[in-house]
Amino acid sequence: MWYRESVAMNVRFTEEETELLRAQAQAEGRSMGDVTRAAVIEYVERHRHHDRVADVLATIAPRRRDLLRRLGEA
Repeated sequence: MWYRESVAMNVRFTEEETELLRAQAQAEGRSMGDVTRAAVIEYVERHRHHDRVADVLATIAPRRRDLLRRLGEA
């Protein structure tokens, strides 16, 4: 059996946000905490991906300037 350390946090939601979260959790048959954790992970992963793509483009763009110009004109 493995143990995963967890950290407790307080997050404040408006009544409307809470109702949206409750409805989503109920629709998925999951707890509000599970849905919230999944949303945070998805958000972080999406932004990490965006940052990696931006880094690659910053590296490639100067070397492929002519190709990018021609694609922009097409």
